[in-house]
Amino acid sequence: MRKTLYMFLLLLLSGNVHAALNVFACEPEWAALTQQLSGNQASIYTATGALQDPHQAQARPSLIAKARSAQLLVCTGAELEIGWMPVVLRESGNNAIQPGGSGHFEAAQYVTMLEVPTRLDRADGDVHASGNPHIQTDARNFLPIAEALSKRLIQLDPANTQLYQQQYATFNQQWRAAIAKWEKQAASLKGVPVIVQHKGFPYLNNWLGLKEVAELEPKPGMEPSAAYLGKVLNELQQHPARMVMRAAYQNGRPSEWIAERAHISAVIVPYTVGGTAQAADLFTMFDDTIARLLAGLK
Repeated sequence: MRKTLYMFLLLLLSGNVHAALNVFACEPEWAALTQQLSGNQASIYTATGALQDPHQAQARPSLIAKARSAQLLVCTGAELEIGWMPVVLRESGNNAIQPGGSGHFEAAQYVTMLEVPTRLDRADGDVHASGNPHIQTDARNFLPIAEALSKRLIQLDPANTQLYQQQYATFNQQWRAAIAKWEKQAASLKGVPVIVQHKGFPYLNNWLGLKEVAELEPKPGMEPSAAYLGKVLNELQQHPARMVMRAAYQNGRPSEWIAERAHISAVIVPYTVGGTAQAADLFTMFDDTIARLLAGLK
């Protein structure tokens, strides 16, 4: 026992034992990416669940407590967390993770944003000034984000630089191969007309070539009325669709209503890690997304 303790103290003094970074991840996809890039060097807390609307989280005391001890905060940004993150940051009193701090990381800063509004008016619904924040549905977006996040891990924990570099190199190689596989599998989806329940799929559509012909929300974030759904159904006579898509966390009633009457498939997309039973990590999240979209064609 004494010998074991003595060896541990020697390792500690020599700098070979490093405490894991405390990471506060806003959404499951960023927790999963951080895990991929950090190996066993991060203790990761995920603030929202896979079946939870990330717009609508609450700044609970448990979240504030986790943020207080975090060395790195990894979020989407682009105002996705605007309803709760400012409170968490303010109440945490943690200077390191405040905007502009070394421990504040927003994934949206590293990708090309889509649907950037030309005007801002609350009458237009839940519109984000920086563009649509649902960047995680395009697998290609993870490449620049992973590179930037890896560099941030190295900046915060330079003692483990070699580990982070190796983890990133492995992920980058495997992810590029996976993208090529997914794009080949999804070739038949190009040009397929789809309906979306919420305006949350522009990145997925842009990547795979899906053609969005209608939305079930009259304005982003607004639940559709029966009258509005009836209007969409009538419009489908002129612009028919093959399927209606929704995120796993969303109420399925509007999609199922349209699918039944338009005689098309209602497709549930995992949207994030854990959104479906099959989406256990980043790789299987996209495996399942492609599989479900292809099944929707049948």
